[in-house]
Amino acid sequence: MAEAPDTALEPIGAVQRTRVGREATEPMRADIRLLGAILGDTVREQNGDEVFDLVERARVESFRVRHSEIDRAEMARMFAGLDIHRAIPVIRAFSHFALLANVAEDIHRERRRAVHVKAGEPPQDSTLAATYAKLDRARLDSATVAEALRGALVSPVITAHPTETRRRTVFVTQHRITQLMRLHAEGHVETDDGRSIEFELRRQVLTLWQTALLRLSRLQITDEIEVGLRYYPAAFFTVIPKLNAEVRDALQARWPDADLLPGPIVQPGSWIGGDRDGNPNVTADVVREATGSAAFTALSHYLSELTALEQELTMSARLVGVTAELAALAEGCGEKARADEPYRRALRVVRARLTATAGAILDRQPQHGLDLGLPRYAAPSELQADLDTIDASLRAHGSALLADDRLALLREGVRVFGFHLSGLDMRQNSDVHEEVVAELLAWAGVHDDYASLPEDERVALLAAELGTRRPLLGDRARLSDLARTELGVVAAATRAVELYGPAAVPNYVISMCRSVSDVLETAILLKEAGLLDATGPEPYCPVGISPLFETIEDLHNGAEILRAMLELPVYRAMVDARGGRQEVMLGYSDSNKDGGYLASSWAVYRAELALVEVARKSRIRLRLFHGRGGTVGRGGGPSYQAILAQPPGAVGGSLRLTEQGEVIAAKYAEPQLARRNLESLVAATLESTLLDVEGLGDAADPAYAVLDEVADLAHRAYAELVHDTPGFVEYFKASTPVSEIGSLNIGSRPTSRKPTESISDLRAIPWVLAWSQSRVMLPGWYGTGSAFEQWIKEGPESEAERVQTLHELYERWPFFRSVLSNLAQVLAKTDMGLAARYAELVADEELRHRVFDKIVDEHRRTIEMHKLITGQDDLLADNPALARSVFNRFPYLEPLNHLQMELLRRYRSGDDDELVQRGILLTMNGLASALRNSG
Repeated sequence: MAEAPDTALEPIGAVQRTRVGREATEPMRADIRLLGAILGDTVREQNGDEVFDLVERARVESFRVRHSEIDRAEMARMFAGLDIHRAIPVIRAFSHFALLANVAEDIHRERRRAVHVKAGEPPQDSTLAATYAKLDRARLDSATVAEALRGALVSPVITAHPTETRRRTVFVTQHRITQLMRLHAEGHVETDDGRSIEFELRRQVLTLWQTALLRLSRLQITDEIEVGLRYYPAAFFTVIPKLNAEVRDALQARWPDADLLPGPIVQPGSWIGGDRDGNPNVTADVVREATGSAAFTALSHYLSELTALEQELTMSARLVGVTAELAALAEGCGEKARADEPYRRALRVVRARLTATAGAILDRQPQHGLDLGLPRYAAPSELQADLDTIDASLRAHGSALLADDRLALLREGVRVFGFHLSGLDMRQNSDVHEEVVAELLAWAGVHDDYASLPEDERVALLAAELGTRRPLLGDRARLSDLARTELGVVAAATRAVELYGPAAVPNYVISMCRSVSDVLETAILLKEAGLLDATGPEPYCPVGISPLFETIEDLHNGAEILRAMLELPVYRAMVDARGGRQEVMLGYSDSNKDGGYLASSWAVYRAELALVEVARKSRIRLRLFHGRGGTVGRGGGPSYQAILAQPPGAVGGSLRLTEQGEVIAAKYAEPQLARRNLESLVAATLESTLLDVEGLGDAADPAYAVLDEVADLAHRAYAELVHDTPGFVEYFKASTPVSEIGSLNIGSRPTSRKPTESISDLRAIPWVLAWSQSRVMLPGWYGTGSAFEQWIKEGPESEAERVQTLHELYERWPFFRSVLSNLAQVLAKTDMGLAARYAELVADEELRHRVFDKIVDEHRRTIEMHKLITGQDDLLADNPALARSVFNRFPYLEPLNHLQMELLRRYRSGDDDELVQRGILLTMNGLASALRNSG
């Protein structure tokens, strides 16, 4: 793209220019101009003047739309009937610009943080430095801290997402561009080896342009597994071990007698390959592939690092002494050529034993193997012990500088990654468990019609079965395909636990958990696979069972289900065997789809309060697992603020949360990004655990009562549109690309759990993604404006008093402030003008107006209520980074939306050209990348 004029890149209006800060943002704007100019040159060189001119015209017209100089209909006419061969490069150009703009924004955030540090300003919130200062001021005693952080865990869990499908080449090229732009930001004009940075940027952008963004075939689960694992060499192997060591050292220095964090606090997880809820493609072979590939990635990394250490630790026994333990370890390598190199010999022993380990547990062998005929490591702790021996010897003889480099990182890496790399959660829907367990019980002659039993009889029967070691099945059992598949998956999990250790499959999540029997059915399946033995004084249960409460109703009932679970002796014994810890997962996505943004957010908060109380009375340690998506409508938003917005006692030193879609790359694709985002998670976890961050005190109950009323009103307003408006589903399917998400090659799983037309059966990702593409963002705000307006008008107090009540809650309560801040972010990304164009895809004019007019009215009302409650005219007053993004980037999304609508019309009218389908998919991916949190 050609260099845009300054007016095109500036925020509009004097107020916006003042707020965003021209001087502060100019470096980012310059980066965008540089990358945009290089991309424009590349488009011209590769596709000719005609395509370049069309791209330029689209860019200029987009800004004219922004300035209200032309109507959107004019822009739509630009693309009407456009030959698909010309449309595709235009879509690619604007998609690539979005990707490059992401790079520029990320670099700018790094630049601004460096400016703050250089200026000597206090550490910013969400940094560990700021958190440590807060902890120091709190003067906490060791016993309190030790108890609060017992079993501390921060676990981002990577999940698959249909629009995060970039190929490895694109991923690597974007990384190289980021590195080059980082050098450019530091004032360099050449790389370390003397090459021109601008020339290298042009080379990388050319590579990007000539590389297909997406695969031609439908994404397979194996592809998704590979995508999830790429973040480890890209960032996690470096960042997580360092961060764990730094946090442990910082806390132990403050409370030296508390023995804090004996294990790593940051431990990543994954759902990719284990989540089979609504995904029939997840089989036993897939579980084996997912766990095996993870282990392969871990051991490959260790072997590579050991090989590098052999090249570094070349010390001669003639010049340095070693400990007796190191000498004994080195004896395992009898190579005469290295007779006086004890550290090299010791490292070769370690590498040879790890090679033997890989040979025993992996299906494929990594590079850098070494065969010395030595035995394998039975567990990561044995590898850790050998590395500790090398470390201790180095330190004993004055070589701490060497011990604190690569070896220290490897030792920390083994502590966190073990042989398993990351824990793979299993997940399945409770309805499937019920069907399979009923079949098993019938086959074993325990009960012919389990499904007909009332809940209390189900619980009694299942508890009795768990109290025996008798299997339900023998070798001759004849089972349905469903039962064989489910038992095969759990058997594959058993194999993973046996090969890679218990951390390989730490949890089994039950989707749509609605009863105690749902939990016990899962336990039966684990028992049948050998992963659970609840008999005897020491039950065996390496895999924890995590009920997932998803709908509004299930969130309301969750605490009672937990209480009833813990009152069962057989289940309580299992919890006690796991250190008295019980995990509960909270679903933001389906509760939002069920009741809307505000009702969902408050239902989760209320559920947490009730669950914490049950845990306190039952004397267990509760860990909450937050099923957040990238968008606000699925629990997304800034993680630091979201964690601080949790109710008292809900974090308790332990936190798991899902990371999805474009958010994963935005947070973890680069070491600097990964460090910043993981640091933010740890900082918020420490503050929420050790400090009073809710701040309501005695005013908590009145505040809760207000939200009870407002959330109920929001639920009604949302339900009136989504569940009660005739034709709403038809409108949704016609005005968004939701149908195409299912029919095109996007993601490995179906868009619905069941083959129905019901919104309730639609998966949350396509629900949110479809509204994001059409720029309505409905799941993130609808119903909120009506609820606030009605609550203000209908109370016994005056309207002014009720507004003041809400304003005071906004000023004082992190949860409420987070709700409104996230709401504002979504509203800022909506575009009712574009949404109106999408509404034109609805052929039934009466239906179109019936639904769209409601959406427009509620959008206006929600913005008015936000301004009234917060006292801020600017939606993004508290989020300058997003403000920059909206004003610098969003005009470039305009062509993608118009081209998507044009291609949707063609596709739906019967144009089955493969390029039309690919063009739709490219627009989806481009918009998702640009919005950075589409699902």
